[in-house]
Amino acid sequence: MADRSGRGSEFVKKYRMHRLVHAETFTSPQEAITREKQLKNWRRDWKIRLVEEDNLDWSDLSELL
Repeated sequence: MADRSGRGSEFVKKYRMHRLVHAETFTSPQEAITREKQLKNWRRDWKIRLVEEDNLDWSDLSELL
């Protein structure tokens, strides 16, 4: 997991990710992997709608972890 300074995975470094705006809980790693693959195939507007269903102002949710 990356910290707020932008250190961490190559993805975090490349895209300068600094906020967690959506999170889901799963009972197994396989369920999480399946969901991640599903979301990767979604259109951008679908992903935005998913975030805004529970986090309309795109607040940082990292303190919930």
